[in-house]
Parts: sequence; C-alpha cells; structure tokens
Amino acid sequence: MSRRTGVERIVLCFFVYLFVISADGADLKNLNIWPMPKSVSYGLGTLYLSNDFELNTKGSKFVDASGILKDAFLRSIDVVRATHVIEANTSKIDASLVLKGIHIVVSSPSDELQHGIDESYQLHIPAQGNPLYAHLQAQTVYGALHGLQTFSQVCHFNIKSRGIMVHQVPWTIVDQPRFSYRGLLIDTSRHYQPLPVIKKVIDSMTYAKLNVLHWHIVDSQSFPLEIPSYPKLWNGAYSMSERYTIADAVEIVSYAKKRGINVLAEIDVPGHAQSWGVGYPYLWPSADCKEPLDVSNEFTFKLIDGILSDFSKIFKYKFIHLGGDEVNTSCWQSTPHVRKWLRRHGMNGSEAYQYFVLRAQKIALSQGYDIINWEETFNNFGSKLSRKTVVHNWLGSGVAQRVVKAGLRCIVSNQDKWYLDHLDALWQDFYTNEPLTNITDPSNKPWSLVERSARGPNTSMHLILSRRYGHGPQQLQRLWTAYEKLAKDPEQVRGRLSYFRCLLNQRGVAAAPLDGLGRAAPEEPGSCYVQ
Repeated sequence: MSRRTGVERIVLCFFVYLFVISADGADLKNLNIWPMPKSVSYGLGTLYLSNDFELNTKGSKFVDASGILKDAFLRSIDVVRATHVIEANTSKIDASLVLKGIHIVVSSPSDELQHGIDESYQLHIPAQGNPLYAHLQAQTVYGALHGLQTFSQVCHFNIKSRGIMVHQVPWTIVDQPRFSYRGLLIDTSRHYQPLPVIKKVIDSMTYAKLNVLHWHIVDSQSFPLEIPSYPKLWNGAYSMSERYTIADAVEIVSYAKKRGINVLAEIDVPGHAQSWGVGYPYLWPSADCKEPLDVSNEFTFKLIDGILSDFSKIFKYKFIHLGGDEVNTSCWQSTPHVRKWLRRHGMNGSEAYQYFVLRAQKIALSQGYDIINWEETFNNFGSKLSRKTVVHNWLGSGVAQRVVKAGLRCIVSNQDKWYLDHLDALWQDFYTNEPLTNITDPSNKPWSLVERSARGPNTSMHLILSRRYGHGPQQLQRLWTAYEKLAKDPEQVRGRLSYFRCLLNQRGVAAAPLDGLGRAAPEEPGSCYVQ
C-alpha cells in the first residue's frame, strides 16, 4: 500500500475494517510474508512502532525462567531496527497511532523442545486501542517464537517518517506448520565450520521457521568432535584447531534450542568412517582397506555404544542419525580375518551390512533414541529395520511412497531437487518439488518429514548461506505452508520471494539472486527486488 501520514492515517483508523482482505483468497499481490501463513487477513491502516516497544506477558503460563521468550522478542525488534538509524520520536506522535508493545500469552508452562510439539500461533495487530498492543497467542513458547518472526516481517522502516511502521493493519494471522520436521543439513566433516558460522546458520534458519539442524558431524574425511569415552577419536580431525569440544557441542544445542531448533546428530556407519581409525586403527579392516568399519571386531560396536552414550548427555532430540549409505563391502570380503569371520557366521557381504546396521540400531534404541538411516538400508532390507526407523530419502523420487506404505516414516531430501551442491537446479524446481507426491492415504501423510541437504564435498558454508536463501526459500514455504495454499505456478510467488530474499540480505544473510544457477552473481546492476 502507499505510505500515508497525518489526517489520512487518522481516517484510516476509523474506516480500516471496510478494507480487510483475506489472504485465503486470490489477492496476495500486496502480501509480503514468507512462508505464507495458514490464514491471513489484513487492512489498509498504518501504525508507528513505539521507540519503547515493550513485551507484556500478563496471563501467560510460561514464566520464561531461561529467557527464551524475552531474548526472542529482543532479537525480533533488533532485526527490525537494524536496517536504518531510527530518527522518529514516537513520544510526540498521537498515541492512537503508536503500537506500544506486544502482549504474548503462552498456554504451556514447559520449554521442552521435541519433535511434534505444537508450533501454532495466532497474531492480531489491531488498528485501534488504548493502549494499542499487538496480541500473540501460542500453545508453546516455540509457537510464540514463530509468531514473533512473522511480526518482524510486517514491520518496515519508513524513509519519510524515519521510523518503523506497521502497514496494512489490522492484521489477523492464524498459522501452523505443514510438517513437524523442517530441516537443514550441514556437513562439518568435509568442511569444518567454527561456532560463529554455525550460529549464523541457526539464526538464519529461524527467519524461515525451520526447526531441525541436521549436524552431519563426522565422515570419512575428518572426525572433529570430542568423545570423552574414546578421546583418540578426534585425532581424525583435519587439525588441532578444527575441532569441537564437548562444551562447543553443548553450546550449539543450547543456542539452537533458544531459537526453537532441535539438533539432530549423525554418525554415518559402517561406511563414511575412515577418519575413526586415525585414533583407533583396529577399527579399520586393514591398513590398506580402511572402510567400512570392521564388522568382525566387537570393539567396533563397543565404541559406537560409547559414542551414543556420550551423545545422550548432549543431544536431547529423540532421533539419532546412523547413516548407513554407500556401503561397499568388498573391503570385508578381501580382508582375511573379516572374510574368515563372515564364513564362520554364514554371511556374505550384503548380509554383514544388514547385521551391522541392525546391531547399531539396537545400540541406539538402548540409549533411548529413535533411529534415522539413509535410504539404502530400506532399499536392501527394509522389512528388517526397527519399526522406530525413519528412512532418509536422498537418491531420488518414489522412495517416500514405498516407505510410508511399509509403515515407516520418511525424511525427503532428494538430491536432484533439494541438495545445495547441485548448482544446476533452478529455484522453480525447488518450489515445485512436492514430498507427498503419490502419497494419497491420509493416514500415511503425517509420517512424511522433509529436509534440505548441504552434504557433500563441494558444500562450503558460504554456499549454504547464499544457495539456501537464493534458491531455498521456495522449498521452505513448501515445508511450512498448507498444500492448498501453495501456488501451482512458481511465477506467482516470484515477487514475494524476491522480497523475502532482500529482507534476508538486510538481516545480514547473503541470499543469492533468484535467477541463475547456484553461485551465479547478479547479471547486471539493479535493485535487489528484481534480481
């Protein structure tokens, strides 16, 4: 809408309700919220955001002993005010035009963050009131955090007033996520990332309402994490300085929790584990054949149990990722003592692979975890997997349909559409990739989960931040927004998506332009909103 001042604004306060437009209908051209809420109505009024904008929690059952809500409120206001120096003095403006604060009521007293918690919220910003407050209601504090993120998107610096304005009041937003798992994978084995960078990724995830950081901590290339039970494991790190202490891991989990994000830890066994043997060489089948981990050695499973025991003190998310992909068993079959063990137990290489995965699953279950495994485990011996298994699809399409039909849950992050290092994928492909394709049984739909992956040898953190938010927000809307609200033609969301990309740039996230391939720079000089 156009900016209005003085008498025009006062008139709007009286007549604004005549112009409320529902975002459930077709008129979305003036709505710049991303991802799209479940239900939105808005008007044509304008308010100032008070210089002393305050948080009111009267009536809330959440006491906020850990400061989750207060800190989120302050971050939301800081990110709104950071774009320009605020010169407007709202104490000299008619109080009927100034939004004094936000009143937040949270129904649950708990700050427990776990899979499946209620993340819904209702946000109302009135055009009239004395005093004038926005109102945010949520079942849990984490729903309230999403509501604050939405609130931050309807606040804008006005170049004429030199202050923060809330346009299009009154707002009424009712919102909840489509999927209870909305993840981003980062790989710190192939590309070590220091804590400040990981924290920046976590901060950026909150802007798009993601709620799981899948931490692919270790792989063949390096083992950067301290494991107290087996202190030589991080000898497999790239260097002494490219390591994470236990205190570092605790800090990452704590930092993420305060922003409503669970941390899913992954150890990828039995393949992708060559780095483990740097500190404990007897995990290798031989010095010349270093992965998969030695299936014939009881120490292998004792060590996995020790790792997961240490993990259980740090990573409180109900899931643990055990990998299980790209396992080439020829090393076992070519190593004399492993080959002898296979014959003694009547196994071939494929059967030993199944044995290893299922035994690792039992260890994880004994530590209280539900298990996630890459899709090869399901493709090879799906009927043998624990019923608590979540199958992680990454190779291609059609897997989720078979997984949920088998009664298991599935994470969808098929590499041809949602892998960040696939630089040839266009943003339109990200947007139209539907994880529930051909899943028509309503009883199966809740089992489907979604994630996008930054796993791979060519995925640096620069690529994660630029690529994820250049081509990524399209997919982020698909994770949050109800299917019936999604545009069937990607071009219908281009303007709103461009606006969100520029908003991220303003917040310090180097989101790449929409058009072009992965790392493409803008084709020519021009406004952020048209790149």
